[in-house]
Amino acid sequence: MSAKVILKPKRAQPFFGRHPWVFAGAIERVEGNPADGDEVELVSTAGNFVARGLFNSQSKINVRLYSWVEGVPLDRAFFRNRLESALRLRHDILKLNAPEAGYRVCFSESDFLSGMIVDRYGDWLTVQFTALGLAKRREMLVEVLRELLNPKGVYLRTEKGIGKLEGVELHDQLLWGEPPPSDLSIVENGLRIFVNLAEGQKTGYYLDQRDNRAAVAKLCTGKRVLDAFCYTGGFGLYAAKAGAAEVLGLDASEPALELARRNVQANGLSNISFECADVFHRLAELVAAGRQFEVVILDPPKFARNRAAVPEALKGYRRLHQLALKLLARNGVLVSCCCTGLIAMADLEDIIAQVSVEAKRELQILERRGSAPDHPVAVTCRETGYLKCIISWVL
Repeated sequence: MSAKVILKPKRAQPFFGRHPWVFAGAIERVEGNPADGDEVELVSTAGNFVARGLFNSQSKINVRLYSWVEGVPLDRAFFRNRLESALRLRHDILKLNAPEAGYRVCFSESDFLSGMIVDRYGDWLTVQFTALGLAKRREMLVEVLRELLNPKGVYLRTEKGIGKLEGVELHDQLLWGEPPPSDLSIVENGLRIFVNLAEGQKTGYYLDQRDNRAAVAKLCTGKRVLDAFCYTGGFGLYAAKAGAAEVLGLDASEPALELARRNVQANGLSNISFECADVFHRLAELVAAGRQFEVVILDPPKFARNRAAVPEALKGYRRLHQLALKLLARNGVLVSCCCTGLIAMADLEDIIAQVSVEAKRELQILERRGSAPDHPVAVTCRETGYLKCIISWVL
């Protein structure tokens, strides 16, 4: 019989509403003696069943919830069913399963599997665990993924700081099968993209920006384009393929830019170049040199991992936009991306509005965009809507 986690009075509503995170502060007591990673039942003060989840005393999230149906165990069949559901969306609805495609197979809370991310890059999978309970079940989960997707290899990627947050010791490694080759590539919207699953950022590539890159590319034909924080080419490759007059990509990672240059060569592009530099510093130098671009794209990494870091992150986004508007020619396009989940779309819009007024520039928002649909937003966990992309016209 499962141990029970009893909620404090008047704390059950979010969990009846199917939010998956039960923080320690919502818990009255634990009945039984569950080990970290064990199944537990979440019950209200009145003793009513709420949901079933996995326990972790070492995390601020004491229980991650997976099932709201009483009597359903969190066993192999349960997790296989969840993964099959995730694949139906990607394969049957989104039609993303081309042989050389890259797409997100499973997106944690968005696919009701809190703490597990799976990406597919051609014949290889990357898996990332951010929850101890699922990390302990990784052999079973990899076995299910093998049955459903028949990959050549499965590689584990870890998130910085997760050991401290979850009390689980994980290291990047091959979990099963063949190691990914050094020349592994995917085809995205007609572009061949090399990916480094062992050393690249996140799980190897920023799949979430796929549709945003395509949308921005349509505005770049014949334009001078600046792609700040370009990583392995990103928006800049799309702009170059769309016929931009000139593309300059900036990033602080030389290994990422080595892949970017391989991507340029693989796609037969010649109108794009890259510079390895501290992006803030290089943007300031370009301003001082009087450089102007007709499209400026800002796609920085996450600036804040906790609420205490948000004020400093907002200063960073403000500074970026101040520099961008000085570099952006009249009647230009500004693309503002923010993957910091703790900063809302409205916060980003406020920064853009304030900076444009300070610069005495008139700015019109053309589009508000989010992640590609293989990164869906669960309505019961709005935190999954982390990515913001605002496309603006600046006079």
